[in-house]
Amino acid sequence: MSTITVYVPRDTAAVAMGAHEIAQQLAAQAQERGLDVQIVRNGSRGLLWLEPMVEVQTAEGRVAYGPVRTEDLPGLFDAGFLQGGAHKLCHGLTDAIPYLKNQERLTFARVGIIDPVSVADYQSCGGFEGLRKALSMEPAAIVKEVTDSGLRGRGGAAFPTGIKWNTVLNTPAQQKYIVCNADEGDSGTFSDRMLMEGDPLCLVEGMAIAGLAVGATYGYIYVRSEYPLAVQALNEAIVAARAAGWLGKNIQGSGCEFDLEVRKAAGAYICGEETALLDSLEGKRGMVRVKPPLPAIKGLFGQPTVINNVVSLASVPVILAKGGAYYQNYGMGRSRGTLAFQLTGNLQNGGLVEKAFGVTLRELLYDYGGGSASGRPLRAVQVGGPLGAYLPEHQWDVPLDYEAYMKINAMVGHGGLVAFDDTVDMAHMAQYAMEFCAIESCGKCTPCRIGSTRGVETIQKIRRREDMDNHVELLRDLCDTMFSGSLCALGGMTPYPVLSALEHFPQDFGLAPQTEQDLAKV
Repeated sequence: MSTITVYVPRDTAAVAMGAHEIAQQLAAQAQERGLDVQIVRNGSRGLLWLEPMVEVQTAEGRVAYGPVRTEDLPGLFDAGFLQGGAHKLCHGLTDAIPYLKNQERLTFARVGIIDPVSVADYQSCGGFEGLRKALSMEPAAIVKEVTDSGLRGRGGAAFPTGIKWNTVLNTPAQQKYIVCNADEGDSGTFSDRMLMEGDPLCLVEGMAIAGLAVGATYGYIYVRSEYPLAVQALNEAIVAARAAGWLGKNIQGSGCEFDLEVRKAAGAYICGEETALLDSLEGKRGMVRVKPPLPAIKGLFGQPTVINNVVSLASVPVILAKGGAYYQNYGMGRSRGTLAFQLTGNLQNGGLVEKAFGVTLRELLYDYGGGSASGRPLRAVQVGGPLGAYLPEHQWDVPLDYEAYMKINAMVGHGGLVAFDDTVDMAHMAQYAMEFCAIESCGKCTPCRIGSTRGVETIQKIRRREDMDNHVELLRDLCDTMFSGSLCALGGMTPYPVLSALEHFPQDFGLAPQTEQDLAKV
């Protein structure tokens, strides 16, 4: 009897739903039945409502079953699931599931497909082709390829990656660094974690290419301490890559050098800000630095440093392997390529969707998310994490594009979406945004430290209907001060959720609802 390959995710979301137990019980029951089964612990495909989603390799392709519980295993075996047999938990061929079939997976192309820490699996799916190509290129040519692709920072600021790399390349220094910001702390975001757990070698390859591009020989992956499985996968991947000659003093005999290590984060939201992250890496308390100097000129240990987030760096291998023009062909306007949108909140089908820029919120919420989990109408969606604006339904057809969202005083950010139905109190959500800022502020600048505290008090007074006109005016003034005077995005962007709630949902604050003329102005 030939060996049957079964895939059980090792992703945090699947593990939280019992994936480890599923793998153990599946192996035990297969042995009892005399069946030759090989279990591969892959990453999650991103259909989180189906986790743990078990896949079986058949002659026709991989067949998906989920969500699987240990008590389902006897029935699955009896139904012949190892041959793709029919069962109430069967979803057919995995690649034919509409949620997956209609995506454009470039960065996440291997996530859920391979054993995350197997170099052989990684290379069988195109891994290290970008790095192999980069080893034969001049640094400036690598930077130009990334620049031509149109790749912008996927961490929220959307700064052109090629410009940042070019600055580091042209800043002379004895030592330069590549730092990966994997301190994914925004609510409703998990793409970095999924990538690190499901395809960590892609991040390793992206960082190595970045090192070759700017002349850096060492890198650090700064991972939030709440991601132990990501840390484990990254460490395993780094050891495997080093053993296979893709990291170290002499990469693939080229004479080029690059190595890296994982560092656990300090557990503070502010350490996701790049300069606070650098302080934390240096062993200091995470505090925002005044800029200039920019980290690209004076960063980690005072040396020129490339700082990009996980998805930014993981997008680089496909760009080098297939060319900047290939990647640039996706998207719209100045927003090129794809983004991994993360669907959370009150949705039937939460999960990860990688689509080219230009998709709309309405498509993501209904074509992929399946509408509200509660069955009630959706009312608002926060886009871009806890500092993102709350968007009402009349803005859900605006294409997800950095510039298009700027025009409506919103941001795409890290691609996290949190959906709320019509029972949400938006005045409460505005207060929460201010409270979040007050709690997470590093305390260095007055607009953020004091402004957020006064903001909480002011919103509380508005919600109690105290001297409404003056307190609403005061709240707007506070937001303007925070926006214009804060040292970093924490204080500078907290006004986005507060003002969007005030503008689009005034009735929740006890103010007059918007008229059609008001909506036309937004």
